[in-house]
Amino acid sequence: MRKQILVRGVPVGGGAPVAVQSMTSTKTENVPATLSQIRRLEAAGCEIVRLAVPDMEAVRALGEIRSQVSLPMVADIHFDYRLALESVAAGADKIRINPGNIGGDDKVAQVVHACATQDIPIRIGVNGGSLERDILAQYGPTPEGMVESALGHIAMLNRFDFDNICLSVKSSSVADTVQAYRLLHRRTSYPLHLGVTEAGTAYVGTIKSAIGIGSLLLDGIGDTIRVSLTDDPVEEVRAARAILQSVGLRRFGPEIISCPTCGRCQIDLIALTNEVEARLATETREITVAVMGCAVNGPGEAAAADYGIAGGVGEGLLFCHGEIVGKVPMEGLVDALMELIMG
Repeated sequence: MRKQILVRGVPVGGGAPVAVQSMTSTKTENVPATLSQIRRLEAAGCEIVRLAVPDMEAVRALGEIRSQVSLPMVADIHFDYRLALESVAAGADKIRINPGNIGGDDKVAQVVHACATQDIPIRIGVNGGSLERDILAQYGPTPEGMVESALGHIAMLNRFDFDNICLSVKSSSVADTVQAYRLLHRRTSYPLHLGVTEAGTAYVGTIKSAIGIGSLLLDGIGDTIRVSLTDDPVEEVRAARAILQSVGLRRFGPEIISCPTCGRCQIDLIALTNEVEARLATETREITVAVMGCAVNGPGEAAAADYGIAGGVGEGLLFCHGEIVGKVPMEGLVDALMELIMG
């Protein structure tokens, strides 16, 4: 069993559900814009949000933001240990640092003491592109190097009797990321924050993240995830939830299954599926809904679905648990499906 940390009451590790994270893209010191984005993230299903804290102006904003939102907030700190100390005082619920780049032992000790006093966890964030010189000299930019870096940082915190730790070992390489996390999983019991860093735009980044994060989750590795996209952070949350639902770890509402369409299809299946997805966007029940192009694929291949429709010539089939319950003119097919689901 992995160790567990608490981020403002949200458990990470120790068998808790895999938590969804994202990071704001606004300037933290722009409090109205940052608050607006955090609220959008929370509405989309984000459970932990991280904010960049590059200077004291951002620290002051962090305190103001903390007073107005309930979502757990992580302060992202680089280089300056004083930013970590002040972020703790401002109400951060977790600190993300690389202990090795915030100064000597005395400065690390101060950060550890502040976090320990407030029972605030620290995430050690190792990135493949910014390993220490001695690690690079011995291992190069490899999964083994990332893991050794993480272990060195753990030892640094452990020297001050601090064990309230979460780990990440991210790379822009999917293969290196997966290998690093597998190695780290075997060598520690700390909760793991999964992600493929610098994954790219929504399309490519989601694919890379789904492969990397999904592979690890299917191996039983990972306790919280962030899908890093060059896009609106809300899209990160949507992608993360989709990954978790796809691997069967969490359900956030309906699962829609639909066939890829082919020459047998007599309907505009793409538009039909998009309409069903949009109309179920606020549904919270864990149901499976099938949208199939023809009688070949539905209802037989979608027999496990709770509800479904299958297209035909001018009309479609309405079915429930594999049993046909009606035929409906095509123009009323989605309405009939919604009535069946809501009925």
